[in-house]
Amino acid sequence: MRANRASGGRRPRKLRIMSAEREGGRPVPGAGLGFTVLGPLRAWRGTTELDLGPVRQQAFLVSLLLRPDVTTSRQRLLDEVWGDEPPGTGVKVVPGYVYRLRKSLGGTEQDPVISADRGGYRFHGAGVELDSARLDELAAAADRARRAGDPETAVRNCCDALALFDGEPLAGLPGPFAAARRREWVERRLALARQRADCLLELGRHAEAVSELSALAVAHPGDEALAVLLMRALHGSGRRADALAVFTDLRERMVADLGVEPGAAAQRVQRAVLLGDEAALAPRRRAVAARPATRDELPADVGPLAGREQELALLTGAADPGAVSVAAVDGVAGSGKTALAVTAARALRAHCPAGCLFVDLHGHREDREALPPERVLRRLLRAVGVDDSAIPDDVDELAASWRAATNRLRLLVVLDDATSAAQVRPLLPAGPGSRVLVTSRRRLAGLDAAHRVSLGPLDDAAARGLLGGVVGEPRDERERAAVAELVRLCGRLPLALRIAGARLQNRPMWTAGDLVARLSDDEARLGELTAGDRSVEAAFRLSYRRIPVPERAAFRALSRAPAPELDCIAVAAMLDRTPAQALRMLEDLVDANLVQQPVAGRYRLHDLVAVFARRLAADETAETTAAAGRLLDLYLSAARCAGEVIPPERAPAPFRGVREAADWLDSAGDLSDVVAYAVATGHVDHACWIAEAVVDQLLPRGRAHECHDAVRIALDHLPEATDQRMVAALRSSLGAVEIARCRYPQALTLFEDAAATARRRGERGEEARAKTGIGMATAMSGARAEGLAALDEAIRLATELGDDRTVERAGSVIGYLRHLDGEHEAALRWFADLHALGEKLGSTGMMGRALCHTGSVRLVVGEVDAAAEALRAAADLAERSADPALLTTSLTRLGSAEQARGDLTAALAAQRRALELFPARGHASMEVELRDRLGRTCLLAGLRDEAREHFEAAVALAELAGRPDELAAAREALRSC
Repeated sequence: MRANRASGGRRPRKLRIMSAEREGGRPVPGAGLGFTVLGPLRAWRGTTELDLGPVRQQAFLVSLLLRPDVTTSRQRLLDEVWGDEPPGTGVKVVPGYVYRLRKSLGGTEQDPVISADRGGYRFHGAGVELDSARLDELAAAADRARRAGDPETAVRNCCDALALFDGEPLAGLPGPFAAARRREWVERRLALARQRADCLLELGRHAEAVSELSALAVAHPGDEALAVLLMRALHGSGRRADALAVFTDLRERMVADLGVEPGAAAQRVQRAVLLGDEAALAPRRRAVAARPATRDELPADVGPLAGREQELALLTGAADPGAVSVAAVDGVAGSGKTALAVTAARALRAHCPAGCLFVDLHGHREDREALPPERVLRRLLRAVGVDDSAIPDDVDELAASWRAATNRLRLLVVLDDATSAAQVRPLLPAGPGSRVLVTSRRRLAGLDAAHRVSLGPLDDAAARGLLGGVVGEPRDERERAAVAELVRLCGRLPLALRIAGARLQNRPMWTAGDLVARLSDDEARLGELTAGDRSVEAAFRLSYRRIPVPERAAFRALSRAPAPELDCIAVAAMLDRTPAQALRMLEDLVDANLVQQPVAGRYRLHDLVAVFARRLAADETAETTAAAGRLLDLYLSAARCAGEVIPPERAPAPFRGVREAADWLDSAGDLSDVVAYAVATGHVDHACWIAEAVVDQLLPRGRAHECHDAVRIALDHLPEATDQRMVAALRSSLGAVEIARCRYPQALTLFEDAAATARRRGERGEEARAKTGIGMATAMSGARAEGLAALDEAIRLATELGDDRTVERAGSVIGYLRHLDGEHEAALRWFADLHALGEKLGSTGMMGRALCHTGSVRLVVGEVDAAAEALRAAADLAERSADPALLTTSLTRLGSAEQARGDLTAALAAQRRALELFPARGHASMEVELRDRLGRTCLLAGLRDEAREHFEAAVALAELAGRPDELAAAREALRSC
């Protein structure tokens, strides 16, 4: 597994299974690394137990350990360990924890246990042993033995599995991830105990079962399944009175706590004990129930529900016994709404003795109109015994008759596939304690409901389980990979998965891989997901036809967007509408469950719905092309506004200045995808212009890889562009990216090519820009004199042309180089001139950068009061210009100035805020400087633990960035703790 650490695209391997034998209270590992999680988290390397540090650090380890060979982002790690109360420094704490975990777990630089991957960290699981993996194997073996009719082997497997638990799983570890896994394993332990007891009863070992079940029943007094097993075990041991007492205790507790009677299974066993009905109590056999006198219209049971445990628990939870409880289930077509509602109804029908009624309202049928309320009411009245001659015709009278007929009945009513709240409201019964379950593809906002459930795709495990229940479990690694891809192509949508399973059943010569090949083509996928009268495309088309024409255009537009998610501003641009109009359309589409809203203000299409929408958009070529052009204009305007290419007073609608434009771009996803989208839609000039414009947005945010991809895509399509200025401009843009990545030779080559091209074409502005880059790359490579000469030439040329942006860039570098050479006064003069230039242009970014440079120089020469004043002003301007790199640099150095002035409180506040605001993918060298300065301030303030945390993070970052000088300094600082 460690061999694939550099490849994020490979499938994760399983952790090795740890032996269930115990030595000194722990499973016996091999010579490598081993962990136990089914109790307190513990780890061994060979026979040596490892110190895993504080519980928060252990919680970090668990989040990585239980996802072997999967990259977990810093933000996700933070969320899983701290939940809703993250530390003030946010994701900046993560490298320090990872550094300490690496030290605890061992490994080498060449073969680490935990490695950094783009955007996060991954745990390498090759050769690592884990007790929960053994638990999975034993539980599966017990299930197989039980199905094979071998309860003796099932009991042994259950015993071995239960022996792996050593108290509470992940005992004491904080965070929602550990809590979720803890709950999962506690439920798993209880399920194994139930299964073992059931098998013991089947073997006739009643006394043994009584011993275990009695203890479990005390620990879980509300568990009906345990109570039923205990009643059967006690009766089998000849303890009839004790068995009946268990039921009495259960009933009293349920009535007092929940206001409900025990379920049908418990009541059936109680009756059998009273009557001495040995056949009904015999293991693995069910008593044949007499036909109920009440009406039960629920559809036939189609097997266990896949996933949806939380939703099912919500629908079947306790309700007010004095009122009618309504629950509404909505979701995209094919998400399993009816299956969930019917499963919930089966669980509830024992609590509704007057009967269970099921009505298909035909809200989304191609061959039927939606049923009007009056027709449904006549049917419902007949179902509760009202004579046809007494049923009125008027809808209001029908509704009144329905309420009168049901006011003494406790009914369960399932109203499936409703089209609107107006269709449902007259159909609600009046009997206290009645339950109503309503399903619809639309969110029925006009319906008063105690509970609402919106269904989306299944999670991966549930989706694989659903498919496996239809076609069986995969037999080898290759087949598992094909099933995983099949699940992805089906969008984890239950209808699509069932159709895929049916196709594999009907084609026994096909493998999962064969169907994957057929579904891989977007054009063919929906057609392949058809079986008999079931069709994913037909289901989507019915939903689409029921939305108004303007919303249809918005639906199609979303399918042709460059990013998976858009906001109303982007959709407004595509549709040539106002953002307010676009927002109303999008919200209507969310209510129709054709569009998802993963977070407030962001909208996306489900994967399969997107395939359907793209097919619709393909028939509207002119509309699609125009929408793409308008959207690309928006991205270009935003990028130029954020980079102050457009003066702030001329900011394009809907942006009111630099910050709004920059914030919008920050939320717009990967901008290299926008450039690729421009190329794909035939807007190559837009691709080039956007790639050039986003450089100033992306590089200060540490998004150099994304910036490189954007410019590279545009460069690859230069021959198709009409704006020939881009030939030189994009080479200079890529050179700027290479400067940010500290690849100075590559940057110099690009800038020299750009300068030569611009000179040949007579593009003097691009030549000045390229010469600035030549000066920077040359100076940063160590040849400062040659670099200064190139920069002087760039300044001269830019001044002649009135190119103030290039003057500022070149002048900033000259001032910095003068400062490095000890010519501090000369540097300060440069920065003063640049500040004046920024004031003339009204550029907050220019003024902020000049003041940050000024403050940095004054800090070095000991003018700490003047430094603090300049850096404080720079930080204010950086916030206004939405420049995170400038803001964090200004605050970091402001903290050092305040420290030198003796104000440690102000110093810590500034530097901690800098760390909190530091971009998640910011430059490693800047974060190392920030950590180093903050660590030193903490030392002076007597905060040694916090200082150590920052120095450890600095060491880890310098190691990852391959910066030996910074690494040596960070290690030296760490030793001071």
